[in-house]
Amino acid sequence: MPQTPPIGLDEATRLEGEDGRFSTRLDEAWEIWGPSGGYLAAIALRAAGRRAEIPRPASFYCNFLSPPVFDDVELRVEVLKRGRRSEALSVAMAQRGKPILQALVRTAAEAPGYRHQEPEAPAVAPPDASAPVNPTKYAFWKNVTWRRPDGAEGNTGAIVRDWLRFEPTACFDDPFVDAARPLILLDTFGWPAVYERYRGSDYRAPSLDICVNFHSSSAESEWLLVDHECPVAEDGLLGVSGRVWNDDGRLLATGIAQLCCVPLPSEV
Repeated sequence: MPQTPPIGLDEATRLEGEDGRFSTRLDEAWEIWGPSGGYLAAIALRAAGRRAEIPRPASFYCNFLSPPVFDDVELRVEVLKRGRRSEALSVAMAQRGKPILQALVRTAAEAPGYRHQEPEAPAVAPPDASAPVNPTKYAFWKNVTWRRPDGAEGNTGAIVRDWLRFEPTACFDDPFVDAARPLILLDTFGWPAVYERYRGSDYRAPSLDICVNFHSSSAESEWLLVDHECPVAEDGLLGVSGRVWNDDGRLLATGIAQLCCVPLPSEV
């Protein structure tokens, strides 16, 4: 892994500009097969937050259109609907005139309504009783502390249930930056779930798209439990789905994505 220090999520997604036109330089510290897709999505979410009047992201959906390089990108945010209860915004990211990402973001104001949580968090050991995981290949992993509960090593299915904490800053006051934490995890851990089943290196699998619903604020939770699986793989596509919980068992976000298998180049 390159000797790149961890770059806080707030710093790595900082934007220049105003009135819906922004720019930033993609940071090499967030590299997995190039700029991480979750990192790109986090930048788009923060750009939407710069135009939103309701400071609570409710959902995020994007298509990844082209792989960028570590250089400047431009973002254009348009307001599709502005309401008292909810807003709809579109975000387009481009680099050197090439489209990189297209996203839709909904915000929603807090309001009275029904309240329940049917699913229960997985019964796993807490972070301080879990074993460190220290991947060594990509710079991205220096931005998180990763711990695996005891017993998870014996798993043979396409599933991961691991604790993550962002470094060097774990939580953020900006609701759009903080919501980027579960967004990044739900984008990133689809492939590790697949790897848990196959343990091979014939493919890599970048995300084609991702859709995330934000149910509750994560701002008070340093550790996040990512609960991810790949229930179906067919015709070169990997259908992944996941949940992110806090350490009190509260469901923070759910997401689904399609990944595309790309054969690794043959060694010459």
